[in-house]
Amino acid sequence: MIVGLRGYIENLEATFLEINVRGVIYGLGISMNTSTKLAIAKENGEEVYVFCLQIIREDNHLLFGFADKIERISFERLIKVNGVGPKVALTILSTYTPQSFADILQNKDIKALQRVPGIGAKSAGKIMVDLAGFFDELIVEKVSTLVQNDRTNTKDVFFALESLGFKSTDISNVLGNIKLDNMSITQITKEALKLLAKK
Repeated sequence: MIVGLRGYIENLEATFLEINVRGVIYGLGISMNTSTKLAIAKENGEEVYVFCLQIIREDNHLLFGFADKIERISFERLIKVNGVGPKVALTILSTYTPQSFADILQNKDIKALQRVPGIGAKSAGKIMVDLAGFFDELIVEKVSTLVQNDRTNTKDVFFALESLGFKSTDISNVLGNIKLDNMSITQITKEALKLLAKK
C-alpha cells in the first residue's frame, strides 16, 4: 500500500497531480486546497512530499494525495460515510480546509455544508450525524503536529490550542485542572478538549 510519495511535480491541475518519483510517474486525485499548496513548489522546481491513500477496487486502483496528514484523515473519515465517495469527499475538501470543515461540524452548520456542490440537505444532515465528535479528533491531530514531540509542557499545548482559536483564559483554566504526570500530548489535548467543551 502506498502511504506517501516524495518526488518532483510533473503536472499539476486543480484536482489532479502527476508526481515523478525517480522516473516513475504517479497520478493522484487531489483537492484544490492541496493543489494551491503545491503550486509554489512546482514553480520553484522543489521536491515535494504528499501523503497518500490508495483505494483498491475490483475494477480500478485509485490513488489520492494530500498536502498534510490532517486532510488525509478527513478524507478517510468522509468516505466512510454512506453515500460519500472519493469524488464528493474531495469536493468537500476543495471547498473547505480541514480546519474550516471541523468548525462546520462543531457548529453544526448544515447550511455551510450545503454550499458544497452536490451536497443537499439530506446528505449534509447525514454527514453531520456520522461525523459527530470528529472535530475533537482533528484538533488532537493538529496539536500533535504543531508540538512535534511527546516531551512537552503545558506551554506547548497552550500555544497550539490558542492558535486554533480557543480563548487563552479558558485554556489556562483547563490546563491548570489537569494532572500532567506522565501524560502524552494526545492525552493532555483530549483532556483539555473535554474541559473546554464545557465552557
